Amino acid sequence: MTRESTEILISGGGVAGLAAAAAFGAAGFNVICVDPQPPVTRMEDNGADLRTTAFLQPSLPVLQAAGLWDRLSPHAAPLQIMRIIDAGGDLPEPRIVKDFDAADISDQPFGWNLPNWLLRREMVARLSDLPNVSFRPGLATTALLTRDSEALVTLSDGTRIAARLVIAADGRASTIREALAIPTRTLRYGQKALAFAVTHPIPHRDISTEIHRSGGPFTLVPLPDRDGLPSSAIVWMETGPNVQRLAALPVDAFEAEMNLRSCHILGPLTLISRRSVWPIISQIADRMAGERCALMAEAAHVVPPIGAQGLNMSLADLRVLLDLATADRTGLGGATMLDAYHRKRHWEVQARVTGIDALNRASMMGAQGLRDLRATALNAFYSVAPVRKTLMRAGLGVR
Repeated sequence: MTRESTEILISGGGVAGLAAAAAFGAAGFNVICVDPQPPVTRMEDNGADLRTTAFLQPSLPVLQAAGLWDRLSPHAAPLQIMRIIDAGGDLPEPRIVKDFDAADISDQPFGWNLPNWLLRREMVARLSDLPNVSFRPGLATTALLTRDSEALVTLSDGTRIAARLVIAADGRASTIREALAIPTRTLRYGQKALAFAVTHPIPHRDISTEIHRSGGPFTLVPLPDRDGLPSSAIVWMETGPNVQRLAALPVDAFEAEMNLRSCHILGPLTLISRRSVWPIISQIADRMAGERCALMAEAAHVVPPIGAQGLNMSLADLRVLLDLATADRTGLGGATMLDAYHRKRHWEVQARVTGIDALNRASMMGAQGLRDLRATALNAFYSVAPVRKTLMRAGLGVR
């Protein structure tokens, strides 16, 4: 049995885990990052993650310090306006349209949107530039033993790695979290989401749009032009049976339904990718740390894809972890560091999970009276400028 040692072992090579490996590697830590599956880095390949990630303003310094932003920025579509459309009337057409403009609170866009498969491609390339980072796709963490001085992680090839800090970025069914016996609280909605990409004749003008009717939001997020045409990523949330029905439709029938649901705001939408299906839940771990281990990203919290919160919450986890680790390198992975991490992050995570849960339930409303109430609330909140600006700052995670 091979035995190795490192300062940090990251379990999970998704976007959050790769970002953590780049950030800690750029800060000078010795890092090993493992994931059971090799990353899929082309949109056309089977298994490609067709969702997109909008990096909000507070995430930018983390990406810059990690040496990632220079690679990502040429591929990013800015998000200048967050538009909310209520289409909850008798017919699927806009009846209330409200724009939240980043210019009201900042001289920068709210964020920048990129496809997840491309993020993996660029992040893996960045790790290859860092000699103190070893990325090992195809290896899973299978066992964890912790003690006061270190954690011992067993990998699927039999290798045992001693680490001062283990970071669990291994998803909502985290092996590390289970080994630590940290409970979770899970909320289920009976929803799934379809993720896919489209082109359209009307430019999106850097506007991310959420269209609310029933079942969940239909969200169009700007992408860079594709083959000379404006392009957007779409996340369409609906009840589970309806998503399965939509996913199985022939392309022409699917395009007819998505154009009706989009209210034709960007003209006829043309499907240019596979349709992938994702389950929708909210989940939060009771604690974000255990002995010699920190939970981050979906190992710690899962939220529906509303308001671009998911990965930005993960990068907020990373920012706090990195600050604590660099402030006292001798205390890396110790109880003082990990207790501080839990205190700094868990209350904010709880608040965001609660808020996004409420927004999702509002977006699911099917009864006409409740949809009318939702429209009235949107109009009232938007009409008061201080409230509108407070909501925008809260969405970004800034004061």
